[in-house]
Amino acid sequence: MKKLSETYKELGIAFSFPIHIKDDNWNETYWEASDGYWSRWERDANGKVTYFENSGGLKKGTPKSARTYGRVVKVDGIKYTITAL
Repeated sequence: MKKLSETYKELGIAFSFPIHIKDDNWNETYWEASDGYWSRWERDANGKVTYFENSGGLKKGTPKSARTYGRVVKVDGIKYTITAL
Protein backbone atom coordinates (compact mmCIF):
# COMPACT_ATOMS: atom_id res chain seq x y z
CA MET A 1 0.00 0.00 0.00
CA LYS A 2 1.23 3.48 -0.83
CA LYS A 3 1.79 5.68 2.22
CA LEU A 4 -0.52 8.67 2.56
CA SER A 5 2.48 10.97 3.05
CA GLU A 6 3.70 10.01 -0.45
CA THR A 7 0.33 10.92 -1.94
CA TYR A 8 0.30 14.23 -0.05
CA LYS A 9 3.79 15.04 -1.38
CA GLU A 10 2.80 14.22 -4.97
CA LEU A 11 -0.26 16.49 -4.68
CA GLY A 12 1.68 19.29 -3.01
CA ILE A 13 -0.40 19.10 0.18
CA ALA A 14 1.33 20.39 3.30
CA PHE A 15 1.24 18.04 6.30
CA SER A 16 3.07 17.19 9.49
CA PHE A 17 3.66 13.91 11.32
CA PRO A 18 2.03 11.99 12.77
CA ILE A 19 -0.80 11.79 10.26
CA HIS A 20 -4.12 10.84 11.89
CA ILE A 21 -7.28 10.14 9.89
CA LYS A 22 -10.53 9.47 11.76
CA ASP A 23 -14.06 8.66 10.62
CA ASP A 24 -17.22 10.57 11.56
CA ASN A 25 -17.38 8.69 14.88
CA TRP A 26 -13.78 9.63 15.75
CA ASN A 27 -12.55 6.07 15.18
CA GLU A 28 -9.03 6.03 13.80
CA THR A 29 -8.84 4.74 10.22
CA TYR A 30 -5.22 5.65 9.35
CA TRP A 31 -2.08 6.60 11.26
CA GLU A 32 1.42 7.28 9.95
CA ALA A 33 4.62 8.26 11.76
CA SER A 34 7.65 10.13 10.41
CA ASP A 35 9.72 6.92 10.41
CA GLY A 36 7.41 5.43 7.74
CA TYR A 37 5.38 3.18 10.03
CA TRP A 38 1.65 3.21 9.21
CA SER A 39 -1.52 1.41 10.27
CA ARG A 40 -5.00 1.39 8.79
CA TRP A 41 -8.37 0.13 9.99
CA GLU A 42 -11.72 -0.64 8.36
CA ARG A 43 -14.82 -0.74 10.54
CA ASP A 44 -18.42 -1.86 10.20
CA ALA A 45 -21.43 0.41 10.82
CA ASN A 46 -21.14 -0.25 14.57
CA GLY A 47 -17.48 0.79 14.74
CA LYS A 48 -16.14 -2.75 15.15
CA VAL A 49 -12.81 -3.33 13.39
CA THR A 50 -13.32 -5.64 10.40
CA TYR A 51 -9.85 -5.24 8.89
CA PHE A 52 -6.45 -4.05 10.11
CA GLU A 53 -3.06 -3.86 8.45
CA ASN A 54 0.23 -2.12 9.10
CA SER A 55 3.55 -1.47 7.39
CA GLY A 56 5.12 -4.35 9.31
CA GLY A 57 3.08 -6.80 7.24
CA LEU A 58 0.44 -7.64 9.84
CA LYS A 59 -3.02 -8.14 8.33
CA LYS A 60 -6.15 -9.19 10.21
CA GLY A 61 -9.63 -9.64 8.77
CA THR A 62 -10.86 -9.16 5.22
CA PRO A 63 -10.63 -5.81 3.43
CA LYS A 64 -13.78 -4.45 1.78
CA SER A 65 -12.22 -4.82 -1.68
CA ALA A 66 -11.73 -8.57 -1.18
CA ARG A 67 -15.31 -9.01 -0.02
CA THR A 68 -16.64 -7.76 -3.37
CA TYR A 69 -14.06 -9.29 -5.75
CA GLY A 70 -15.41 -12.36 -7.52
CA ARG A 71 -18.98 -11.83 -6.33
CA VAL A 72 -21.67 -12.76 -8.86
CA VAL A 73 -24.39 -10.14 -9.28
CA LYS A 74 -27.50 -10.00 -11.46
CA VAL A 75 -28.42 -6.85 -13.37
CA ASP A 76 -31.56 -6.90 -15.50
CA GLY A 77 -31.53 -10.70 -15.39
CA ILE A 78 -27.93 -10.98 -16.62
CA LYS A 79 -25.26 -12.49 -14.36
CA TYR A 80 -21.98 -10.58 -13.97
CA THR A 81 -18.90 -11.48 -11.96
CA ILE A 82 -17.04 -8.58 -10.36
CA THR A 83 -13.42 -9.02 -11.41
CA ALA A 84 -12.01 -5.49 -11.15
CA LEU A 85 -12.46 -2.73 -8.62
